[in-house]
Amino acid sequence: MGKYFDMLMEDVRMKEGLTACMNCGICTGVCPAAEFYDYDPRQIVNTVQTKDDDAIEQLLKSETIWYCGECMSCRPRCPRANTPGYIIQALRRLSQKLGFFTYSEKGRQQLAIKRTIGHNILKTGYCIKPNLVDPELHPEQGPVWKWIYEHDRDVFERFGDNYCKVGVGAMRKIDDKSMEEIRAIFDTTGGTDFFENIEKYSAEKATEMGYDGADERYFRDVFTANSGSHQ
Repeated sequence: MGKYFDMLMEDVRMKEGLTACMNCGICTGVCPAAEFYDYDPRQIVNTVQTKDDDAIEQLLKSETIWYCGECMSCRPRCPRANTPGYIIQALRRLSQKLGFFTYSEKGRQQLAIKRTIGHNILKTGYCIKPNLVDPELHPEQGPVWKWIYEHDRDVFERFGDNYCKVGVGAMRKIDDKSMEEIRAIFDTTGGTDFFENIEKYSAEKATEMGYDGADERYFRDVFTANSGSHQ
């Protein structure tokens, strides 16, 4: 009893985010996600406070913890200085650490985030750049985007910003020394191991679901999956 709670309390965000919740519900009342999803920050905090392993494990495996947009509207409104958004972040981190994220559709999308934003950072130094936004994975960009994507140098070099070249500018190529430093930061802080953990549990789940491990087909299915049940 309480092992998951103890593991959560190892996260500094739990220590700062949970002080003395009295279940007033103000966090839920101001939460944008609660308006659109079956999502109740007050109930999540209440569940965590019970220290009940079964209940917390259910949370760690659920879709629920992935609905938070991390806007932190809850933080300034709580009369007891709690931050449910921090608690959600700690729950997500533990879910990723234990592999429980693979139990839910939204949770499995952690692989997609790792292989897009995470991979982009380690490869280019940027979370996102125009030449990294694949039209096949981003239909929301509209029909014109495919042309821009295929002609990105012609388009963005008109701004004179050294697009994908060494120099100055928001979309310049990051120099090799800086890239080595970025990768060293990931190695030192545990980010590299964290990414490998996402890959490991994703591969296990993919195999369980009939894929050839966490292959390209699994990645694309995870990226685009939407059961339509997240309301």
